[in-house]
Amino acid sequence: MTQNKTAGTVNYKLIIAGILFFIGFVLFINLDPENPQLTYTAAIGLLMAFWWITEAIPIGATSLLPLILFPLFGILDGKLVSESYINYIIFLYIGGFIMALTIEKWNLHQRIALKILSVLGGSPFRILLGFMFASAFLSMWMSNTATAMMMLPIVLSVITTLNTIYAEQDMGNYSSGLLLGVAYGCSIGGISTLVGTPPNLSFIRIYEIMFPENPSISFGNWFVFALPISFIIFTITLWYLYLLFKPKNALQKLPPDFYTEQYKSLGKITPEEKRVLVLFITLIILWIFRADISIGNFVVPGWSNLLNTPEYINDGSIAIFMAVLLFMIPSTTKNKALANWDIALRIPWQIVLLFGGGFALASGFVESGLSNYLGNVIITSVEATPNQFMAIITATMSILTEFTSNAATTEMMLPIVGGLANELNVNPLLLMIPVTLAGSMAFIFPIATPPNAIIYGAGKLTIKQMATTGFVLNIIAIIVICLMTLFWGALIFNF
Repeated sequence: MTQNKTAGTVNYKLIIAGILFFIGFVLFINLDPENPQLTYTAAIGLLMAFWWITEAIPIGATSLLPLILFPLFGILDGKLVSESYINYIIFLYIGGFIMALTIEKWNLHQRIALKILSVLGGSPFRILLGFMFASAFLSMWMSNTATAMMMLPIVLSVITTLNTIYAEQDMGNYSSGLLLGVAYGCSIGGISTLVGTPPNLSFIRIYEIMFPENPSISFGNWFVFALPISFIIFTITLWYLYLLFKPKNALQKLPPDFYTEQYKSLGKITPEEKRVLVLFITLIILWIFRADISIGNFVVPGWSNLLNTPEYINDGSIAIFMAVLLFMIPSTTKNKALANWDIALRIPWQIVLLFGGGFALASGFVESGLSNYLGNVIITSVEATPNQFMAIITATMSILTEFTSNAATTEMMLPIVGGLANELNVNPLLLMIPVTLAGSMAFIFPIATPPNAIIYGAGKLTIKQMATTGFVLNIIAIIVICLMTLFWGALIFNF
């Protein structure tokens, strides 16, 4: 989940450049003489993309443009645009984030990470496995930024210990491998769940906007589909990093009590941690098993079928229910609950607005016909089969997200990709899913994802190390995503 460090700054040159480009596009470009809304929507989309990418104004502020410009240019009713900013996906994100922040408040995430490391740690391979697994698991449920920030001091303490035990020539570049393992683990784990990374949530809502007649995708269905992909990329990355950065000489295992002592330093598990852990596990179970999970002809019935109106319950309802419980269930401090409103103030509201702006933009693309228009332009410009288009746009997304916000890029790409699927007459999931997943697979540059930036900021890595390592992993991720979508996705979502 992206957090913008320059959220309060503006660049007036870029602001003026965007406005002039917008005016010029509207005055001198005419995509369809019989449908001027097509041109207006394209101009608004390009203006938003330009300001999102350059961050001329805060991302959240740019996301509000559809509320102003869509009614002004007759593209969408202002009431309909407003509804894009409040929906169950928004509440799924808010509820999930409140749970993550509560876990962080009571330091439960660090206890989970150290427990994993105490079980898996030991040999150099197992240490790398422990750090990657802890990073990936935590990023499935909470901000990958917070996960990376929490894991960094732990991995640095292990590196310091290793450097005191073993000679530098024996260690080689092993410490670099550990740091990259944390950064990449955060990104890889995030794709497994709908709340793990913003592009997943953007996809679910944009897919529903563009194809309302298609069956919706539940948390459980996505989890069953994406977890194997995450596991495959995780396993390949683990072995690749180990083979690339393993110690030059065989090292003895760290003392068995190394992580145990760190875990003990946290003290005895508190009643608050126990209560939050129970609620966290309950939330996961309710999310995964809410709706039917189908794998071919095999179906796991969802618990919502026990209700008279199962269709009224969605993943956002569950997230908010558990969030409200956090504000109600008491802590051991008198008149204090597990969560307070200070936690809600820490929710990155500009990301909430980014979601809303992207959903509004998608609605404008559909209503004006721009998504199908752009899909037709792509088809007539590039001769390729649907599977080839899938590979091309997945690779394109992987490249773009190295330089831009993965959430903003996903929300710009998905309406176009949905229109392309319409023009190709293929199931839109065939193209939209791999593009969504590729939005989180950015391993090359420090600026690509917050975990990359945080780990690079520790000063223990070079850009060359990250870029050369990440380039290979980007290619592997693209191949795995495309193949798994073709075969596993077809089975889960009945292409």
